[in-house]
Amino acid sequence: MSDSEARGNAESGGPVFEERPTEFIVKDAFVLGIAPLALAGLAGLLGLDWLGYVCMGLTVFVASFFRNPPRDIPGDERTVVSPADGRVIAVGDAELPDGTKVPRVGIFLSVFNVHVNRAPVAGRVVDIERDGTKFLAAFNPRVETENVRLAMTLETIFHERVRVVQITGLIARRIVCHAQIGEWIQRGTRYGLIRFGSRTDVYLPPGSELAVKKGQKVRGGSTILATLPDQSDAFDALDPVLEDPDVEDQRNGD
Repeated sequence: MSDSEARGNAESGGPVFEERPTEFIVKDAFVLGIAPLALAGLAGLLGLDWLGYVCMGLTVFVASFFRNPPRDIPGDERTVVSPADGRVIAVGDAELPDGTKVPRVGIFLSVFNVHVNRAPVAGRVVDIERDGTKFLAAFNPRVETENVRLAMTLETIFHERVRVVQITGLIARRIVCHAQIGEWIQRGTRYGLIRFGSRTDVYLPPGSELAVKKGQKVRGGSTILATLPDQSDAFDALDPVLEDPDVEDQRNGD
């Protein structure tokens, strides 16, 4: 257990999110891939080789789409990592639902990217909100307010709010979020996915220093998006918490 997780548990005493999905190929691949695989076999029996190749190619595509490789998480608890693989399509200030302007990074996921989402920071899940009714193309600016989406808000040990939004696209029609309100989630932890092409946005606290630019390719959990505002003075105030025997037991996994 990391220092940030131990601190979070010491402060709020809530449950810790159990990472999922963790399998190298997400189980959805087997559900969605069985039909084209069966058709490929049937086409082979009927001598329709061209159809068999098409169906087998589709099977391989489904398996590739749901791949879920492990990642090394860089930096420390002030480092914001990418919640998704893809390409940065928006960098700069954006408005939250309450009108507050904060730094935001928007990431477009093509059908060839890994679609498993990861937590950009360590924090307590304080809100999960589903909204939207449309399935516009992910590059359309209106997707932020109109597309079907799920916004998860994390609160760090310093009570900073980081909002990560899974957004459907023209093809993507299903969002999966395994995390629940009240759970502590560790930075870089896999917590959900979006099926078949989508977008993921991260809204950061004011004063965060962005580290990416528009057009840059990023990888979930391993690309640094930003650094949260300096909290060195607050860290000093938390040192007595880490010296608590109960916290030490948590850090050692007891």
